[in-house]
Amino acid sequence: MSPRELLLGSFRSALAAADPLKVVPAHLPRPPAGRTVVVGAGKAAAAMALAVERHWPADAPLSGLVITRYRHGLLANRVTVVEAGHPVPDESGENAARAIVRLVKGLTARDRLLALLSGGGSALLALPAGDVTITDLKAVTRELLRCGAPIQEMNVVRKHLSALLGGQLAARCRAPVTALLISDVTGDDPTHVASGPCAPDPSTFAEALDILARHGVSAPPAVLERLRRGAKGEIAETPKPGERLFERVENRVVATARHALLAAAQYFIAHDIHPAVLGDTVTGEAREVAKVYAALAREVKLHGMPWTPPVALVSGGETTVTVRGSGRGGRNCEFLLALAAELKGAAGIDALACDTDGIDGTEENAGAILSPDTPRRAAALGLDAAKLLDANDGYGYFSALDDLVVTGPTRTNVNDFRVVLVT
Repeated sequence: MSPRELLLGSFRSALAAADPLKVVPAHLPRPPAGRTVVVGAGKAAAAMALAVERHWPADAPLSGLVITRYRHGLLANRVTVVEAGHPVPDESGENAARAIVRLVKGLTARDRLLALLSGGGSALLALPAGDVTITDLKAVTRELLRCGAPIQEMNVVRKHLSALLGGQLAARCRAPVTALLISDVTGDDPTHVASGPCAPDPSTFAEALDILARHGVSAPPAVLERLRRGAKGEIAETPKPGERLFERVENRVVATARHALLAAAQYFIAHDIHPAVLGDTVTGEAREVAKVYAALAREVKLHGMPWTPPVALVSGGETTVTVRGSGRGGRNCEFLLALAAELKGAAGIDALACDTDGIDGTEENAGAILSPDTPRRAAALGLDAAKLLDANDGYGYFSALDDLVVTGPTRTNVNDFRVVLVT
């Protein structure tokens, strides 16, 4: 089996371990005496809702609405699926979020709210709070994406501009709440998955203001006014840990990046390749992370340390990209482009980096593949890895080489999946 086939096979194994149709059913609660209303948001929301429908008793009341990204929808019978904007929120998400509020308000203590949450939910569950408008949310989201702020910091800001994030969805509900989460964040803390609509929020308005200032974000006046008033105590904070409302709320993480990495590790073991799982919490600038991985791969290849080849260096997490150029491509293509610039065609080192949601940044590819002959083929086309890296144009580089990995929407999301294969 070729290195390319091994890399793609490991990615398929990772995706299978995070498939909502496989992981959700085992975690479903029993039907209550009254109704069960399903709500949700995220790239996996439609597949999660379908999994619920397939395994929910036919005679038990079930209805609801979930929001997913455009082109991520699925046909469901008992739960309405709405598509909306991501990563920048839009009016479709706002209208759907208002509909969710109406559904939740009608529940009683005899009913149950079943919340299906996954990565992407922060943007999709787009109900602005106070005087903040959807236009304001769009503007501040674009600025946060541009500056390369970590997702956890982005979520702190979004929680304090939202009427549903940061535990506020659960606070609107009088019924018991079961939230099933597919985690796309390092650490798998429910407060960060989709910005924790059903989880306590330890962050504050003051922290949100500090994040905007540190990253030099130019926010709309209504955004700054709300955050400043909140920091002064003029607006109520999001629900905090220890509040009584969470006594009737359960947040259950049903799939994580670690599950996906371990599935990939088993795949490599089955092919007589040692898997070195480097963890699911890798963060930092994609190009800087690539330098570390290049150094480790060279050490393995040249000196057999700390592992003897063949070795698969497997990792997850979420790197960031500070956009300085006008190119195209997400953090996985950026990682591979930086890796190409570092390795310069070193023999016996191949790599794959993909986002498990099937979308690297805003393009149609999940990621790409890097081979030892990549720099040679690129040079023949007049492509310079270092120059394209300066332009943040990983997509252009790997697209020209026909080395993009295109899966289409996977309808799951446990963040990035990286393998550096040393043979």
